Amino acid sequence: MAAWSASVLAGPALASSPASVLLFGSLEASPSVFVTTGAKVALDRLDREGFVALGSLGGQRRREGAVTRDTAIGAVVLGYQWFRDWGVVAAYAGPEGTMEVVSGCGCVHALAPRFGLRLHGEVWARPTDATLLTATLIAGTTRMSAWGRLSWGTRGWGTGGWDAYLGPEISLYGDETGYRKWNVGLHATDFALGRFSLRLSAGLQLASDQDPGPYLGLSVWTPW
Repeated sequence: MAAWSASVLAGPALASSPASVLLFGSLEASPSVFVTTGAKVALDRLDREGFVALGSLGGQRRREGAVTRDTAIGAVVLGYQWFRDWGVVAAYAGPEGTMEVVSGCGCVHALAPRFGLRLHGEVWARPTDATLLTATLIAGTTRMSAWGRLSWGTRGWGTGGWDAYLGPEISLYGDETGYRKWNVGLHATDFALGRFSLRLSAGLQLASDQDPGPYLGLSVWTPW
């Protein structure tokens, strides 16, 4: 999926931002590697209810036995975000496309580009002033893929910009190739480094074609 960082885009850091554009990027490092970058654009302001657009471009490298699968995936989705006293809800839909190259055993095979539909929904809820609950679900038809993540965090462990929400997270990814991936770990969400906001995560990854191993995740976003 090309939206590993998209679930930060309705977060607490935007609650008072006058900007209409948000730039973001993310990296997940594990036995497979995924990077993505993109932008979120609001017709008015990011901190107000209304229509928004989200564009992303990502790439993944994954070993499959004796071969390596490199995937590029991009999407442009349009949607609406609702602001409530307890948090933010956002829903998007739009086109996505993928390109894949399979290499190994002395050969390189480029698969035909594929295009389809992406659906994307997320919730950022603050049950109390010091807690954060997030839920994200992204589904795409080009690879019949789905990715979802749930996380919970509590604030008050640090000071100033380092007072992030800390807590557990769990995520699941699957696609038509039969590949499945579970991540179970801890996250630190919404701490500041200059004008940038960050999300760090780490834990154990269980994948259908690999032995259990660690994963590390980093997401960065900033209004522009």
